[in-house]
Amino acid sequence: MSEILFIQGGGKDVHDAWDDQLVASLKRELGDGVDVRYPRMPDEDDPSFAKWAPAIRRAIAELGAGAVVVAHSLGAPMLIQALIGHRPDAELGAIVLVSAPFVGDGGWPGDEFELPTDLGARLPAGVPVHIFHGSDDDTVPPAHADLYAKAIPQAEVHRLAGRDHQLANDLHEVAEVIREVGAPPP
Repeated sequence: MSEILFIQGGGKDVHDAWDDQLVASLKRELGDGVDVRYPRMPDEDDPSFAKWAPAIRRAIAELGAGAVVVAHSLGAPMLIQALIGHRPDAELGAIVLVSAPFVGDGGWPGDEFELPTDLGARLPAGVPVHIFHGSDDDTVPPAHADLYAKAIPQAEVHRLAGRDHQLANDLHEVAEVIREVGAPPP
């Protein structure tokens, strides 16, 4: 069984009222042969790296080889920072960022951390990175996808026309990429 870890975004009720719809879409698209894990991050309405990093690292440590990590919104830079600060024991199948704000030069200011400009060299070697961003995202400007592409030259950017920050609660393109890296078809 393939494993997917989905890291939620930050904000009041995001786990149960927003990102749960993204997880439901992913589960529908991937079918029963995939274990989609969706842990609740601590203090989601007041997210901080100090609180989230240990939870993210614990969740990653429970994954087997080939697992795919997906992170939405503020969960994405939290995941990336957690990965560059502590490499997982098991080799990941892919890293997928959805509507991700870039924290650092040209993006959002970072109170706790800023992502380095050589981010691609600091991520686990050989692990595919995919960035999905909607053209109508009014929460995180679509230009943030370009900042990630510059910092992670090996990343593949997927620009989704007419899609908002929640990608219209439709992750079928994300599911297609996950299937390409080894998850079974539905």
